[in-house]
Amino acid sequence: MATEIKIKNIPTGYQSVISNGKHAVIGDEPISAKGTDLGFSPVEFLLAGISMCKVATIRNVARRKGWEIGNVDANLSQVVSRQDNGTLKTRVESSISIEGNISEEQRALLIKEADNCYVTRMVRGDWEFVDSNVLESIV
Repeated sequence: MATEIKIKNIPTGYQSVISNGKHAVIGDEPISAKGTDLGFSPVEFLLAGISMCKVATIRNVARRKGWEIGNVDANLSQVVSRQDNGTLKTRVESSISIEGNISEEQRALLIKEADNCYVTRMVRGDWEFVDSNVLESIV
């Protein structure tokens, strides 16, 4: 099933109400980019999706294996650099903490699985961006 996101722009800064039809969040840009900094930036949403998937993958694998773990925390950061050919290269670094009475081998397996979560695989894969269609204006 395709995922659909709808955006309703608010004229203040770059605020947008972002909805999947069930839930809504506010997105914005930082003040340094002329936004109002009242919500996550687009890059922060992308990193949040990756980190959420990593943490959920750890919980899923631990549950399936019957391993009892406590809190799982992840910190992600990214740096974008322009390559000689003009394309952008993004480096994402993550650190993950897993509480629980598990061995280092179990912890390493959980982190390996997290590093291969479905959102990370999707981002690493091939993307095709189709030109946007024009929506009818609502007056």
